[in-house]
Amino acid sequence: MTVALSGKEIANQIVEKFPDSIVASSEKEIVVKSGSLLDVAAFLKDTPGLDFNYLNYITAVDYYDHFEVVYMLSSLEHNHSLVLKTRCYDRENPVLPSLVRLWQGADFQEREIYDLMGIRFEGHPNMKRIFLWEGFQGHPLRKDFM
Repeated sequence: MTVALSGKEIANQIVEKFPDSIVASSEKEIVVKSGSLLDVAAFLKDTPGLDFNYLNYITAVDYYDHFEVVYMLSSLEHNHSLVLKTRCYDRENPVLPSLVRLWQGADFQEREIYDLMGIRFEGHPNMKRIFLWEGFQGHPLRKDFM
């Protein structure tokens, strides 16, 4: 069974390298500023002892006043996991950096989030709809979709 690492402990390591990058942390998760997402994710992947080399999934949640994007990361070498989150507060043009260059498995998942929630991933190699057709109006998993 995979061991969930303490978000607070990992957050302390992140703050040493990237001050002001953490919004919140708890035993179960870390929330980072969207501008720090790519740097923090690369740190989590490349730091010996952490080695989060596997992206389990990405999902997004609409809280009306912001979107939250959730990443579940695992280390196959160390058999541990971590939940990493970030937020977008711009409903008109939500943008996050793409993590495809770190984890190829982010490719279709970022496209799915773009298609259904409207969050664009900057730097994605093929940012286009994956389920709905080009020209479809809106993003059906948003709470304000009609």
